[in-house]
Amino acid sequence: MRNILAGLALVSLVAGPLAALAQDTKFAQLGQELPTPNTYRTASGAPGHQYWQQRADYTIKVELDDENQAITGSETITYTNNSPDVLSYLWVQLDQNIFEPNSMSNLTQTAELRQEIPLRAVEYMTREKFDGGFKISKVADRGGKALQYTINNTMMRIDLPSPLKPKQSITFSIDWKHNINNQKTLGGRSGYEYFPEDDNYLYEMAQWFPRMAVYDDVNGWQHKQFLGSGEFALPFGDYKVSITVPADHVVAATGELQNANQVLSSTHQKRWAEAAKSNEPVVIVTQEEATKAEKTKAKNKKTWVYSADNVRDFAWASSRKFIWDAMNVKVAGKNVLAMSYYPKEANPLWGQYSTEAVAHTLEVYSKHTIDYPYPVAISVHGPVGGMEYPMLSFNGYRPEPDGTYSDRIKYGLISVIIHEVGHNFFPMIINSDERQWTWMDEGLNTFMQYLAEQEWERTYPSRRGEPQDIVEYMKSAKNTQVPIMTNSESVLQFGNNAYGKPATALNVLRETVMGRELFDYAFKEYSKRWAFKHPMPADFFRTMEDASGVDLDWFWRGWFYTTDHTDIAMTDVKWYTIDSQDPAFVNAQMREQQNKAPQTLSQQRNLTDIKKTRVELRPQLNDFYNNYDPLATTAADEQAYRQFLGQLTPEQKEKLNSGLNFYEVSFANQGGLVMPLIVRMAYEDGSEEVVNIPAEIWRYNNDEITKVFITEKPVVSFELDPYLQTADTDLSNNTFPRQVAPSRFEIFKQQNSRMNPMQRERATSSRSGGQSGSGQ
Repeated sequence: MRNILAGLALVSLVAGPLAALAQDTKFAQLGQELPTPNTYRTASGAPGHQYWQQRADYTIKVELDDENQAITGSETITYTNNSPDVLSYLWVQLDQNIFEPNSMSNLTQTAELRQEIPLRAVEYMTREKFDGGFKISKVADRGGKALQYTINNTMMRIDLPSPLKPKQSITFSIDWKHNINNQKTLGGRSGYEYFPEDDNYLYEMAQWFPRMAVYDDVNGWQHKQFLGSGEFALPFGDYKVSITVPADHVVAATGELQNANQVLSSTHQKRWAEAAKSNEPVVIVTQEEATKAEKTKAKNKKTWVYSADNVRDFAWASSRKFIWDAMNVKVAGKNVLAMSYYPKEANPLWGQYSTEAVAHTLEVYSKHTIDYPYPVAISVHGPVGGMEYPMLSFNGYRPEPDGTYSDRIKYGLISVIIHEVGHNFFPMIINSDERQWTWMDEGLNTFMQYLAEQEWERTYPSRRGEPQDIVEYMKSAKNTQVPIMTNSESVLQFGNNAYGKPATALNVLRETVMGRELFDYAFKEYSKRWAFKHPMPADFFRTMEDASGVDLDWFWRGWFYTTDHTDIAMTDVKWYTIDSQDPAFVNAQMREQQNKAPQTLSQQRNLTDIKKTRVELRPQLNDFYNNYDPLATTAADEQAYRQFLGQLTPEQKEKLNSGLNFYEVSFANQGGLVMPLIVRMAYEDGSEEVVNIPAEIWRYNNDEITKVFITEKPVVSFELDPYLQTADTDLSNNTFPRQVAPSRFEIFKQQNSRMNPMQRERATSSRSGGQSGSGQ
């Protein structure tokens, strides 16, 4: 509706600030939610001048039993107490104990039975019990004297004969063994895969040795039990690991190989040296060589020795089936060897994409965070999923037996490699507490994965990162959600909560709230500050604000501490123009509006049903007002207008005749999450304008606001969030006049076959070729 503003007295633009600040304002500063700054962690989000962290150095010997799928190991740990505290005991993680039949994880699993249950689920529920926990045979001090220890599920407390004082170190040893789980049937982050076609195994070994728990200034000992979702909190240290395996196995591991001349042939060493200088993948162990090794099983053994400095964990993989390729990547002038290990079943997909994806990840992540500091980065192909460790990751996805693959498999492979190799940065280097805060690990890394995917290919089909992709989760039932700031083992909808929502939040911050320049600088600053340290959520929140100069407490509160969602509605639009007070012009406009006004149904029917009105029957009842035209311009009106003009300055006359349009637009926050307003105005002449309004527009009223837009050209439509920047869950109320919003559902095409597009193309080509040949 169009209204006329009388004279130059426009609507008040100060009504908002005069309103009382709501007690539950979403712009309240984060107070009790964040810990008090101290000398260890500052108010700026940087480590304090007295920041400290513990250190654990390892020397390990392990032997793989390829006949019985088990390992036996011994380790010597030197633990340094850099804290100001005296420690009377140490805590060690025994994560492999999750595979004990009566582990807390197994006993607390929940399930529901339905009328139809997949056979695989029945097989899992009725599986034979697997005893995969650690069998600790010795815990002793440097001199070999036994140390008292107590095992509590996935944690082991070692009682010290005398307290460990600040700046002191203690060296002790642990001997153990454990069975290796079948990863395809029992799950887990590591294990083995069996290949019945050639009777061989591929081993991915992680959480395979007793590891020191973290002791820090925030939690003391981080000894929350491992239940399966929350991952790991580990101190940094140096590792020297000797891995004994069948002589025909190839071993990939965290760190650098120390005895290549003992475990590699001269041919393989030569190819390895070529790869270290090449900017394209060079095959070190070929598919032909790997296939040949599958056919015979060596009885003798070899020991591969790896060394890794300043890492928080160590993983390895071993198989005689491995093909191995590598290439050099330049990171800030430093050479890094990107490598892949995979069986022939993974080709041709892995040979084409794996190592290239590793190299791409190092380049993109280094640009946005810190320069990759390690000498190698490895992708190993295993049976399922993906999992990360320093310098080495395990990744799934393989083609069909005929070598074809769908686009889902192709992009799934590239994405999982980017994600898992990217975990070198979060949390392997920027070492957050995964056992407590999954989002600091998975969420930040998924955001970086999104950036790397978009730099891989223009139309890359990223699953997470875009605001529109989190909408279905954000509007799901409140009782199926928890805030991002929830302990890892208590998270509901794990993928959406720990991966998708925080990644989307960071993308919204970068694109809509802060802008790329401010965000990128602050994110890089956080990465530099906390590289090789143990950051907490407050350190991230504070650094992002400190380095950008942007108050983000409202954003952290809404996205990370609540389950609110974005649903901002455009509820009303009123159109005003300035009243020029020219009586002829104003009266003509009002007459036009009057003539265009629709007649009511009663008025239309009365024209025929009422033959004569009383006044029509008795003309003597007419008086002055029956013939008066209130919209006729009189001489008095003209004179008053001339007097009005004579009182105006030239500037006021210009404003009066400007023809400006004033639009009062009302917004309602129906989802609870305050967000910036991105408003697109489509003008009468076909042009458009987008106005970006910061979220602070809601600071005086979290629920309803109005905003006045002044334009030179008439606006024909308003649209809120036109580029889908805010994860708005209801687009039907984002336009004025209202427009029908597209529904958010997927269309599934009925498929006549299970062939992937490559297979169908091959089949079509084969049929075409056959018909052509028979015609000749």
